[in-house]
Amino acid sequence: MTQKYIEKILTARVYDVAMETPLEKAKRLTARLENLVLLKREDLQQVFSFKLRGAYNKLYQLTKAGEVKGVIAASAGNHAQGLALAAARLGQKATIVMPKTTPRIKVESVRSLGAKIVLFGDTYDEASEHAYELAEKEKLSFIHPYDDPDVIAGQGTVGMEILRQYPESIDAIFVPVGGGGLIAGVAAFVKYLRPEIKIIGVEPEDAACMAAAFAKNRRVILDQVGIFADGVAVRQVGRETFRVAKKCVDEIITVSTDEICAAIKDIFDDTRSITEPAGALAIAGIKKYIDQHKLKDKTLVAINSGANMNFDRLRHVSERAELGEHREGLIAVTIPEKPGSFRKFCKTIGKRGITEFNYRYADSKDAHVFAGIQLQDGVQELEELVAKIKEDGYPVISMTDNEVAKMHVRYMVGGRASGLEDELLYRFEFPERPGALLNFLTQIGNRWNISLFHYRNHGAAYGRVLVGLQVPDSDHKALNEFLSELGYRWWEETDNPVYKMFL
Repeated sequence: MTQKYIEKILTARVYDVAMETPLEKAKRLTARLENLVLLKREDLQQVFSFKLRGAYNKLYQLTKAGEVKGVIAASAGNHAQGLALAAARLGQKATIVMPKTTPRIKVESVRSLGAKIVLFGDTYDEASEHAYELAEKEKLSFIHPYDDPDVIAGQGTVGMEILRQYPESIDAIFVPVGGGGLIAGVAAFVKYLRPEIKIIGVEPEDAACMAAAFAKNRRVILDQVGIFADGVAVRQVGRETFRVAKKCVDEIITVSTDEICAAIKDIFDDTRSITEPAGALAIAGIKKYIDQHKLKDKTLVAINSGANMNFDRLRHVSERAELGEHREGLIAVTIPEKPGSFRKFCKTIGKRGITEFNYRYADSKDAHVFAGIQLQDGVQELEELVAKIKEDGYPVISMTDNEVAKMHVRYMVGGRASGLEDELLYRFEFPERPGALLNFLTQIGNRWNISLFHYRNHGAAYGRVLVGLQVPDSDHKALNEFLSELGYRWWEETDNPVYKMFL
Protein backbone atom coordinates (compact mmCIF):
# COMPACT_ATOMS: atom_id res chain seq x y z
CA MET A 1 0.00 0.00 0.00
CA THR A 2 2.66 2.52 1.01
CA GLN A 3 4.85 1.61 -1.98
CA LYS A 4 1.97 2.46 -4.31
CA TYR A 5 1.63 5.89 -2.77
CA ILE A 6 5.37 6.58 -2.90
CA GLU A 7 5.30 6.10 -6.65
CA LYS A 8 2.15 8.19 -7.04
CA ILE A 9 3.57 11.03 -4.92
CA LEU A 10 6.94 11.06 -6.71
CA THR A 11 5.18 11.27 -10.08
CA ALA A 12 2.35 13.59 -8.99
CA ARG A 13 1.78 16.50 -11.36
CA VAL A 14 1.41 19.52 -9.08
CA TYR A 15 4.05 22.10 -9.99
CA ASP A 16 2.24 23.39 -13.06
CA VAL A 17 0.14 25.37 -10.55
CA ALA A 18 1.72 24.85 -7.12
CA MET A 19 4.94 26.28 -5.76
CA GLU A 20 7.38 24.55 -3.42
CA THR A 21 6.52 26.52 -0.32
CA PRO A 22 9.18 27.49 2.21
CA LEU A 23 9.83 25.67 5.48
CA GLU A 24 10.55 28.52 7.89
CA LYS A 25 11.74 28.70 11.47
CA ALA A 26 9.14 30.32 13.73
CA LYS A 27 11.65 32.31 15.78
CA ARG A 28 9.35 33.63 18.50
CA LEU A 29 7.60 30.31 19.05
CA THR A 30 10.93 28.45 19.01
CA ALA A 31 12.30 30.68 21.76
CA ARG A 32 9.13 30.63 23.83
CA LEU A 33 8.44 26.90 23.59
CA GLU A 34 12.12 25.86 23.87
CA ASN A 35 11.72 23.57 20.86
CA LEU A 36 12.60 24.20 17.22
CA VAL A 37 9.31 24.97 15.46
CA LEU A 38 9.27 24.94 11.64
CA LEU A 39 6.34 26.27 9.60
CA LYS A 40 5.50 24.72 6.23
CA ARG A 41 3.93 27.73 4.49
CA GLU A 42 1.15 26.29 2.34
CA ASP A 43 -0.74 29.52 2.99
CA LEU A 44 1.56 31.10 0.39
CA GLN A 45 0.14 29.11 -2.54
CA GLN A 46 -1.63 31.22 -5.18
CA VAL A 47 -5.04 30.10 -3.87
CA PHE A 48 -3.76 30.41 -0.28
CA SER A 49 -4.11 26.69 0.45
CA PHE A 50 -2.50 23.30 -0.24
CA LYS A 51 -5.69 22.07 -1.91
CA LEU A 52 -4.63 22.97 -5.44
CA ARG A 53 -2.01 20.19 -5.32
CA GLY A 54 -4.47 17.31 -5.07
CA ALA A 55 -7.11 18.92 -7.28
CA TYR A 56 -4.66 19.57 -10.12
CA ASN A 57 -3.04 16.13 -9.91
CA LYS A 58 -6.41 14.39 -10.08
CA LEU A 59 -7.66 16.49 -12.98
CA TYR A 60 -4.36 16.13 -14.84
CA GLN A 61 -4.54 12.32 -14.58
CA LEU A 62 -8.14 12.31 -15.87
CA THR A 63 -7.31 14.70 -18.71
CA LYS A 64 -4.26 12.67 -19.70
CA ALA A 65 -6.39 9.52 -19.86
CA GLY A 66 -9.07 11.33 -21.90
CA GLU A 67 -11.69 10.47 -19.30
CA VAL A 68 -13.16 13.87 -18.56
CA LYS A 69 -15.59 16.18 -20.31
CA GLY A 70 -16.14 18.62 -17.47
CA VAL A 71 -15.74 18.32 -13.71
CA ILE A 72 -17.83 19.05 -10.64
CA ALA A 73 -17.07 19.29 -6.92
CA ALA A 74 -18.70 20.33 -3.67
CA SER A 75 -16.73 22.70 -1.51
CA ALA A 76 -17.10 25.73 0.73
CA GLY A 77 -13.76 27.23 -0.23
CA ASN A 78 -10.26 25.83 -0.61
CA HIS A 79 -10.93 22.72 -2.72
CA ALA A 80 -13.25 24.82 -4.89
CA GLN A 81 -10.52 27.34 -5.63
CA GLY A 82 -7.94 24.64 -6.27
CA LEU A 83 -10.18 22.76 -8.73
CA ALA A 84 -11.30 25.95 -10.46
CA LEU A 85 -7.67 26.93 -11.04
CA ALA A 86 -6.77 23.43 -12.22
CA ALA A 87 -9.69 23.37 -14.68
CA ALA A 88 -8.77 26.78 -16.07
CA ARG A 89 -5.16 25.69 -16.57
CA LEU A 90 -6.12 22.39 -18.25
CA GLY A 91 -8.92 23.83 -20.39
CA GLN A 92 -11.74 22.02 -18.62
CA LYS A 93 -15.14 23.31 -17.54
CA ALA A 94 -15.68 23.23 -13.78
CA THR A 95 -18.90 23.41 -11.78
CA ILE A 96 -18.61 24.01 -8.04
CA VAL A 97 -21.56 23.40 -5.72
CA MET A 98 -21.21 25.58 -2.62
CA PRO A 99 -23.49 25.87 0.42
CA LYS A 100 -25.61 29.01 0.46
CA THR A 101 -23.86 29.89 3.71
CA THR A 102 -20.48 30.24 1.95
CA PRO A 103 -19.04 33.75 2.53
CA ARG A 104 -19.21 35.96 -0.55
CA ILE A 105 -15.42 36.42 -0.70
CA LYS A 106 -14.96 32.67 -1.31
CA VAL A 107 -17.76 32.51 -3.88
CA GLU A 108 -16.27 35.42 -5.81
CA SER A 109 -12.76 33.93 -5.61
CA VAL A 110 -13.99 30.73 -7.26
CA ARG A 111 -16.06 32.58 -9.85
CA SER A 112 -13.06 34.77 -10.77
CA LEU A 113 -11.17 31.60 -11.74
CA GLY A 114 -13.81 30.80 -14.35
CA ALA A 115 -15.86 28.13 -12.59
CA LYS A 116 -19.65 27.90 -12.69
CA ILE A 117 -21.10 28.35 -9.20
CA VAL A 118 -24.18 26.53 -7.93
CA LEU A 119 -25.35 27.57 -4.45
CA PHE A 120 -27.29 24.78 -2.75
CA GLY A 121 -28.15 23.86 0.84
CA ASP A 122 -26.84 25.15 4.14
CA THR A 123 -24.11 22.56 4.76
CA TYR A 124 -21.31 20.82 2.89
CA ASP A 125 -23.19 17.50 3.09
CA GLU A 126 -26.24 19.00 1.33
CA ALA A 127 -24.04 20.62 -1.32
CA SER A 128 -22.12 17.36 -1.84
CA GLU A 129 -25.30 15.32 -2.32
CA HIS A 130 -26.52 17.83 -4.92
CA ALA A 131 -23.15 17.76 -6.68
CA TYR A 132 -23.36 13.98 -7.05
CA GLU A 133 -26.85 14.33 -8.54
CA LEU A 134 -25.62 16.93 -11.04
CA ALA A 135 -22.60 14.81 -11.92
CA GLU A 136 -24.82 11.89 -12.86
CA LYS A 137 -27.36 14.05 -14.68
CA GLU A 138 -24.83 16.07 -16.71
CA LYS A 139 -22.18 13.32 -17.10
CA LEU A 140 -19.53 15.28 -15.20
CA SER A 141 -16.53 13.81 -13.36
CA PHE A 142 -16.86 14.31 -9.60
CA ILE A 143 -13.56 15.38 -8.00
CA HIS A 144 -13.63 14.44 -4.32
CA PRO A 145 -11.91 16.92 -1.99
CA TYR A 146 -9.96 14.25 -0.09
CA ASP A 147 -11.06 10.61 -0.57
CA ASP A 148 -9.25 9.84 -3.81
CA PRO A 149 -5.77 8.30 -4.35
CA ASP A 150 -4.67 10.94 -6.87
CA VAL A 151 -5.84 13.76 -4.60
CA ILE A 152 -4.03 12.13 -1.65
CA ALA A 153 -0.87 11.77 -3.76
CA GLY A 154 -0.99 15.45 -4.73
CA GLN A 155 -1.25 16.47 -1.08
CA GLY A 156 1.57 14.03 -0.25
CA THR A 157 4.02 16.23 -2.13
CA VAL A 158 3.92 18.51 0.95
CA GLY A 159 5.60 15.72 2.94
CA MET A 160 8.09 15.09 0.16
CA GLU A 161 9.12 18.75 0.23
CA ILE A 162 9.50 18.81 4.02
CA LEU A 163 11.96 15.90 3.99
CA ARG A 164 13.93 17.44 1.14
CA GLN A 165 14.01 20.88 2.73
CA TYR A 166 15.05 19.64 6.19
CA PRO A 167 17.17 16.48 5.91
CA GLU A 168 18.24 16.69 9.57
CA SER A 169 16.45 15.04 12.48
CA ILE A 170 12.71 15.76 12.79
CA ASP A 171 10.83 14.50 15.82
CA ALA A 172 7.26 15.07 14.67
CA ILE A 173 5.16 16.61 11.89
CA PHE A 174 1.80 18.07 12.92
CA VAL A 175 -0.90 18.02 10.25
CA PRO A 176 -4.39 19.63 10.20
CA VAL A 177 -7.11 17.02 9.67
CA GLY A 178 -10.51 17.40 8.05
CA GLY A 179 -11.39 14.57 5.68
CA GLY A 180 -7.85 13.23 5.90
CA GLY A 181 -6.38 13.82 2.44
CA LEU A 182 -3.41 15.88 3.59
CA ILE A 183 -2.42 13.69 6.53
CA ALA A 184 -2.82 10.48 4.49
CA GLY A 185 -0.50 11.75 1.76
CA VAL A 186 2.09 13.23 4.10
CA ALA A 187 2.09 10.21 6.42
CA ALA A 188 2.42 7.67 3.60
CA PHE A 189 5.50 9.38 2.20
CA VAL A 190 7.21 10.30 5.47
CA LYS A 191 6.70 6.93 7.15
CA TYR A 192 8.15 5.10 4.14
CA LEU A 193 11.39 7.11 4.13
CA ARG A 194 11.67 8.28 7.76
CA PRO A 195 9.60 5.93 9.95
CA GLU A 196 11.08 7.40 13.13
CA ILE A 197 9.28 10.71 12.53
CA LYS A 198 5.95 10.88 14.35
CA ILE A 199 2.94 11.98 12.31
CA ILE A 200 0.41 13.70 14.55
CA GLY A 201 -2.96 14.87 13.30
CA VAL A 202 -4.72 17.86 14.85
CA GLU A 203 -8.49 18.43 14.83
CA PRO A 204 -10.88 20.88 16.49
CA GLU A 205 -12.57 19.40 19.56
CA ASP A 206 -15.98 19.98 17.97
CA ALA A 207 -15.11 18.42 14.58
CA ALA A 208 -12.89 15.48 15.51
CA CYS A 209 -14.02 12.84 13.03
CA MET A 210 -10.56 11.21 12.66
CA ALA A 211 -10.09 11.01 16.43
CA ALA A 212 -13.52 9.37 16.69
CA ALA A 213 -12.59 6.91 13.95
CA PHE A 214 -9.29 6.05 15.68
CA ALA A 215 -11.11 5.51 18.99
CA LYS A 216 -13.61 3.06 17.45
CA ASN A 217 -11.24 1.63 14.82
CA ARG A 218 -13.81 2.37 12.14
CA ARG A 219 -15.21 5.39 10.35
CA VAL A 220 -17.98 7.11 12.25
CA ILE A 221 -20.38 9.89 11.32
CA LEU A 222 -20.45 12.73 13.83
CA ASP A 223 -23.91 13.92 14.80
CA GLN A 224 -22.80 17.51 14.34
CA VAL A 225 -19.60 19.47 13.80
CA GLY A 226 -18.45 22.89 14.90
CA ILE A 227 -17.91 25.35 12.08
CA PHE A 228 -15.31 27.78 13.45
CA ALA A 229 -12.54 25.92 11.60
CA ASP A 230 -14.70 25.57 8.49
CA GLY A 231 -11.85 24.18 6.38
CA VAL A 232 -11.92 20.96 8.43
CA ALA A 233 -15.61 20.83 9.38
CA VAL A 234 -16.16 17.26 8.18
CA ARG A 235 -18.57 14.74 9.75
CA GLN A 236 -16.81 11.61 8.46
CA VAL A 237 -13.27 10.90 7.27
CA GLY A 238 -12.78 9.33 3.86
CA ARG A 239 -12.65 5.58 3.41
CA GLU A 240 -9.24 5.63 1.71
CA THR A 241 -7.81 8.36 3.91
CA PHE A 242 -8.73 6.39 7.05
CA ARG A 243 -7.22 3.21 5.62
CA VAL A 244 -3.90 5.00 5.07
CA ALA A 245 -4.02 6.93 8.35
CA LYS A 246 -4.57 3.76 10.40
CA LYS A 247 -1.27 2.39 9.08
CA CYS A 248 0.82 5.56 9.03
CA VAL A 249 -0.44 8.09 11.60
CA ASP A 250 0.85 7.89 15.17
CA GLU A 251 -1.69 9.98 17.03
CA ILE A 252 -4.61 12.40 16.74
CA ILE A 253 -5.00 15.26 19.22
CA THR A 254 -7.76 17.85 19.52
CA VAL A 255 -7.69 21.56 20.36
CA SER A 256 -10.30 24.10 21.41
CA THR A 257 -11.52 27.16 19.53
CA ASP A 258 -9.64 29.40 21.96
CA GLU A 259 -6.43 27.43 21.38
CA ILE A 260 -6.88 27.83 17.62
CA CYS A 261 -7.33 31.58 18.01
CA ALA A 262 -4.17 31.77 20.11
CA ALA A 263 -2.30 29.87 17.39
CA ILE A 264 -3.50 32.30 14.72
CA LYS A 265 -2.01 35.10 16.82
CA ASP A 266 1.23 33.14 17.32
CA ILE A 267 1.64 32.70 13.57
CA PHE A 268 0.91 36.38 13.00
CA ASP A 269 3.54 37.37 15.58
CA ASP A 270 6.13 35.24 13.76
CA THR A 271 5.21 35.85 10.12
CA ARG A 272 2.92 38.92 10.04
CA SER A 273 0.45 36.79 8.07
CA ILE A 274 -3.12 35.82 8.95
CA THR A 275 -3.92 32.11 8.91
CA GLU A 276 -7.42 30.68 8.66
CA PRO A 277 -8.56 28.62 11.68
CA ALA A 278 -7.95 25.27 9.96
CA GLY A 279 -4.51 26.45 8.92
CA ALA A 280 -3.52 27.19 12.52
CA LEU A 281 -4.47 23.75 13.86
CA ALA A 282 -0.95 22.36 13.64
CA ILE A 283 0.58 25.13 15.75
CA ALA A 284 -2.21 24.78 18.30
CA GLY A 285 -1.46 21.06 18.38
CA ILE A 286 2.29 21.60 18.82
CA LYS A 287 1.73 23.88 21.80
CA LYS A 288 -0.65 21.43 23.44
CA TYR A 289 1.63 18.45 22.75
CA ILE A 290 4.68 20.21 24.20
CA ASP A 291 2.72 21.10 27.33
CA GLN A 292 1.33 17.57 27.76
CA HIS A 293 4.66 15.79 27.23
CA LYS A 294 6.98 18.45 28.69
CA LEU A 295 9.12 18.40 25.54
CA LYS A 296 12.34 20.35 25.17
CA ASP A 297 14.92 20.71 22.38
CA LYS A 298 12.85 18.77 19.83
CA THR A 299 12.32 19.61 16.16
CA LEU A 300 8.64 19.96 15.32
CA VAL A 301 7.07 20.82 11.96
CA ALA A 302 3.66 22.46 11.60
CA ILE A 303 1.87 22.50 8.25
CA ASN A 304 0.21 25.89 7.88
CA SER A 305 -2.45 24.63 5.51
CA GLY A 306 -4.29 27.78 4.44
CA ALA A 307 -5.04 31.48 4.79
CA ASN A 308 -8.56 31.93 3.40
CA MET A 309 -9.75 34.02 6.31
CA ASN A 310 -12.71 36.39 6.20
CA PHE A 311 -11.62 39.79 7.48
CA ASP A 312 -14.67 40.20 9.69
CA ARG A 313 -13.77 37.05 11.64
CA LEU A 314 -10.65 38.72 13.01
CA ARG A 315 -12.61 40.43 15.78
CA HIS A 316 -13.68 37.07 17.15
CA VAL A 317 -10.15 35.67 16.83
CA SER A 318 -8.61 38.60 18.69
CA GLU A 319 -11.23 38.35 21.45
CA ARG A 320 -10.53 34.68 22.05
CA ALA A 321 -6.76 34.54 21.47
CA GLU A 322 -5.80 35.77 24.94
CA LEU A 323 -8.13 33.21 26.51
CA GLY A 324 -6.60 30.48 24.38
CA GLU A 325 -3.11 31.52 25.45
CA HIS A 326 -4.25 31.64 29.10
CA ARG A 327 -3.25 35.29 29.26
CA GLU A 328 -6.75 36.32 30.28
CA GLY A 329 -9.15 34.87 32.81
CA LEU A 330 -12.85 35.62 33.23
CA ILE A 331 -14.37 35.61 36.72
CA ALA A 332 -17.81 36.34 38.17
CA VAL A 333 -17.81 37.62 41.75
CA THR A 334 -20.59 38.53 44.18
CA ILE A 335 -19.80 41.45 46.50
CA PRO A 336 -21.88 43.09 49.26
CA GLU A 337 -23.98 46.03 48.11
CA LYS A 338 -22.66 48.57 50.62
CA PRO A 339 -20.30 51.57 50.57
CA GLY A 340 -16.63 50.67 50.21
CA SER A 341 -17.11 47.05 49.16
CA PHE A 342 -16.31 47.75 45.51
CA ARG A 343 -12.99 49.39 46.43
CA LYS A 344 -12.16 46.58 48.87
CA PHE A 345 -12.75 43.97 46.16
CA CYS A 346 -10.46 45.81 43.74
CA LYS A 347 -7.70 45.62 46.34
CA THR A 348 -8.15 41.84 46.43
CA ILE A 349 -7.47 41.68 42.69
CA GLY A 350 -4.35 43.76 43.24
CA LYS A 351 -2.27 45.41 40.53
CA ARG A 352 -3.15 42.93 37.79
CA GLY A 353 -4.19 44.36 34.44
CA ILE A 354 -7.95 44.47 33.86
CA THR A 355 -9.23 43.70 30.36
CA GLU A 356 -12.83 44.50 31.24
CA PHE A 357 -14.88 45.20 34.33
CA ASN A 358 -18.69 44.98 34.38
CA TYR A 359 -20.57 45.84 37.54
CA ARG A 360 -24.31 45.40 38.06
CA TYR A 361 -26.54 46.10 41.04
CA ALA A 362 -28.41 42.87 41.88
CA ASP A 363 -30.49 43.75 44.93
CA SER A 364 -30.17 45.63 48.20
CA LYS A 365 -27.79 42.98 49.55
CA ASP A 366 -25.55 41.94 46.65
CA ALA A 367 -23.91 43.16 43.45
CA HIS A 368 -22.29 41.07 40.73
CA VAL A 369 -18.99 41.78 39.00
CA PHE A 370 -17.94 40.25 35.68
CA ALA A 371 -14.20 40.84 35.22
CA GLY A 372 -11.50 40.00 32.69
CA ILE A 373 -8.07 39.69 34.33
CA GLN A 374 -4.69 39.75 32.56
CA LEU A 375 -2.54 36.75 33.52
CA GLN A 376 1.20 36.21 33.43
CA ASP A 377 1.36 32.58 34.58
CA GLY A 378 -1.74 31.22 32.92
CA VAL A 379 -4.04 28.67 34.53
CA GLN A 380 -2.07 28.44 37.76
CA GLU A 381 -2.26 32.20 38.37
CA LEU A 382 -6.00 32.20 37.74
CA GLU A 383 -6.52 29.32 40.18
CA GLU A 384 -4.47 31.17 42.80
CA LEU A 385 -6.47 34.36 42.25
CA VAL A 386 -9.79 32.55 42.57
CA ALA A 387 -8.57 30.91 45.78
CA LYS A 388 -7.49 34.30 47.20
CA ILE A 389 -10.86 35.88 46.36
CA LYS A 390 -12.61 33.01 48.17
CA GLU A 391 -10.32 33.43 51.18
CA ASP A 392 -11.33 37.09 51.33
CA GLY A 393 -14.94 36.01 51.64
CA TYR A 394 -16.30 36.62 48.14
CA PRO A 395 -18.30 33.99 46.22
CA VAL A 396 -16.45 33.61 42.89
CA ILE A 397 -16.75 31.46 39.75
CA SER A 398 -14.17 31.10 36.98
CA MET A 399 -15.87 31.74 33.62
CA THR A 400 -12.87 31.14 31.36
CA ASP A 401 -14.32 27.88 29.97
CA ASN A 402 -17.95 29.03 29.93
CA GLU A 403 -19.05 29.45 26.31
CA VAL A 404 -22.14 31.49 27.18
CA ALA A 405 -20.01 33.89 29.21
CA LYS A 406 -17.43 34.30 26.45
CA MET A 407 -19.80 34.51 23.49
CA HIS A 408 -22.77 36.40 24.93
CA VAL A 409 -22.95 37.48 28.56
CA ARG A 410 -19.81 39.62 28.59
CA TYR A 411 -21.64 41.89 26.11
CA MET A 412 -24.94 41.81 27.98
CA VAL A 413 -24.14 42.52 31.64
CA GLY A 414 -26.78 44.85 33.03
CA GLY A 415 -29.83 43.18 31.56
CA ARG A 416 -31.40 41.61 34.66
CA ALA A 417 -35.18 41.55 34.71
CA SER A 418 -37.34 41.28 37.82
CA GLY A 419 -40.62 39.44 38.07
CA LEU A 420 -39.97 37.29 34.99
CA GLU A 421 -41.69 33.92 35.16
CA ASP A 422 -41.04 30.55 33.50
CA GLU A 423 -37.93 31.68 31.60
CA LEU A 424 -35.72 29.03 29.99
CA LEU A 425 -32.41 29.90 28.31
CA TYR A 426 -31.14 28.31 25.08
CA ARG A 427 -28.12 28.78 22.87
CA PHE A 428 -28.48 28.21 19.11
CA GLU A 429 -26.41 28.11 15.94
CA PHE A 430 -28.20 28.68 12.63
CA PRO A 431 -26.96 28.96 9.02
CA GLU A 432 -26.01 32.55 8.22
CA ARG A 433 -27.47 33.91 5.02
CA PRO A 434 -29.79 36.81 4.05
CA GLY A 435 -33.08 36.47 5.88
CA ALA A 436 -31.75 33.77 8.22
CA LEU A 437 -32.33 35.76 11.40
CA LEU A 438 -35.92 36.58 10.42
CA ASN A 439 -36.54 32.93 9.54
CA PHE A 440 -35.11 31.83 12.88
CA LEU A 441 -37.30 34.29 14.80
CA THR A 442 -40.35 33.23 12.83
CA GLN A 443 -39.80 29.59 13.78
CA ILE A 444 -38.75 30.07 17.39
CA GLY A 445 -41.10 32.87 18.41
CA ASN A 446 -44.51 31.89 17.20
CA ARG A 447 -45.52 29.81 20.24
CA TRP A 448 -43.69 31.20 23.27
CA ASN A 449 -42.74 34.71 24.32
CA ILE A 450 -39.11 35.68 23.68
CA SER A 451 -37.89 37.32 26.90
CA LEU A 452 -34.18 37.64 26.04
CA PHE A 453 -32.32 37.73 22.75
CA HIS A 454 -28.64 38.25 21.89
CA TYR A 455 -27.26 37.59 18.40
CA ARG A 456 -23.65 37.58 17.24
CA ASN A 457 -22.13 36.91 13.83
CA HIS A 458 -18.37 37.10 13.44
CA GLY A 459 -18.14 36.43 9.71
CA ALA A 460 -18.66 32.69 9.93
CA ALA A 461 -21.17 30.51 8.12
CA TYR A 462 -23.32 30.30 11.25
CA GLY A 463 -24.80 32.92 13.58
CA ARG A 464 -24.85 32.49 17.36
CA VAL A 465 -28.00 33.31 19.30
CA LEU A 466 -28.84 33.31 22.99
CA VAL A 467 -32.61 33.16 23.56
CA GLY A 468 -34.78 33.37 26.66
CA LEU A 469 -38.26 31.82 26.29
CA GLN A 470 -41.14 31.98 28.75
CA VAL A 471 -42.40 28.39 28.84
CA PRO A 472 -44.86 27.12 31.47
CA ASP A 473 -44.08 23.72 32.99
CA SER A 474 -46.99 22.19 31.11
CA ASP A 475 -45.35 23.18 27.79
CA HIS A 476 -41.87 21.69 28.39
CA LYS A 477 -42.63 18.49 26.48
CA ALA A 478 -44.01 20.45 23.52
CA LEU A 479 -40.94 22.70 23.55
CA ASN A 480 -38.55 19.73 23.47
CA GLU A 481 -40.45 18.25 20.53
CA PHE A 482 -40.32 21.61 18.76
CA LEU A 483 -36.56 21.97 19.31
CA SER A 484 -35.93 18.44 18.03
CA GLU A 485 -37.72 19.31 14.79
CA LEU A 486 -36.21 22.79 14.44
CA GLY A 487 -33.11 21.61 12.59
CA TYR A 488 -30.61 23.90 14.37
CA ARG A 489 -27.91 22.97 16.87
CA TRP A 490 -28.99 24.01 20.37
CA TRP A 491 -27.96 23.78 24.01
CA GLU A 492 -30.04 24.53 27.10
CA GLU A 493 -28.27 27.01 29.38
CA THR A 494 -30.93 27.62 32.05
CA ASP A 495 -28.66 26.23 34.79
CA ASN A 496 -25.57 28.12 33.62
CA PRO A 497 -24.28 30.09 36.62
CA VAL A 498 -23.39 33.16 34.55
CA TYR A 499 -27.03 33.39 33.42
CA LYS A 500 -28.27 33.20 37.00
CA MET A 501 -25.88 35.93 38.12
CA PHE A 502 -26.10 38.49 35.33
CA LEU A 503 -29.23 37.94 33.25
